[in-house]
Amino acid sequence: MHDTPAPAAREAIHRLWDELADFEVGQTEAAVRHLKSALCGMVDAWNATWAGAMRLGDGRDGDPLQGWRVTTTRVLHPFEPDPQGPFEELQQRWNEREMDPSFLLPMRNIGTFRTYGHRRDMPAEWFDGPAYRTFSAPFGTIDSIWVGFPINGDAESHFGFYARHVFSGEDIALLAYAIRGIKWFHRQIMLTHGPLIAKAPLTPTERKVLALLLTQASEKQIAAQLGLAVSTTHQHVVALFRKFGVRSRAGLMSLWLR
Repeated sequence: MHDTPAPAAREAIHRLWDELADFEVGQTEAAVRHLKSALCGMVDAWNATWAGAMRLGDGRDGDPLQGWRVTTTRVLHPFEPDPQGPFEELQQRWNEREMDPSFLLPMRNIGTFRTYGHRRDMPAEWFDGPAYRTFSAPFGTIDSIWVGFPINGDAESHFGFYARHVFSGEDIALLAYAIRGIKWFHRQIMLTHGPLIAKAPLTPTERKVLALLLTQASEKQIAAQLGLAVSTTHQHVVALFRKFGVRSRAGLMSLWLR
């Protein structure tokens, strides 16, 4: 349960929501930057990110991330000469399961609206460890707070904020209030700049088929690898096309690569 921001802060957030609604769909990237910039100003954060995550597996192979992978990251203030700075490497480590304890923070209460952060949720000794020294300390980041928003059972939208001070409870309440009230905008970001987002949650078998469909494997090879009949595999493929609103594997790949 998150505290409600003060009336003046709520009014500022309501004005921000109105401003987001004035952006056209084709201006989603600019709208995301506007949202992040405005919220950074409200909580005195020096940078912000948005990340789209998708569940590709069911975690039955012992995956601590339960099949979730970060597929897209957008940084408000790019790092030069590397525009993504530490976030690209963090995303790669997440997806390759090179686990740091902080990587498990987003997995707490997965599928629910939530906030999580370093100073609030990590033990004091973590700040003397390699992850903080490599990805936060060199940039002067003292604290980080994320707000996670579930789109459906297979997709989530996460905003992260980075400050050179410790976020207060009031800061966290403001960010939670601002991010929670715009479900329409989370869906718009995911549809235009994020990973695949289905019209309905995928079944465990559909997730397995999808992961292989995004490779060069044929339907016959997918069937053999998953122990399914070719006809059954084809039915799953057709169902996936329907859920993602495409007509072919090429359409599915186009969505993913976008």
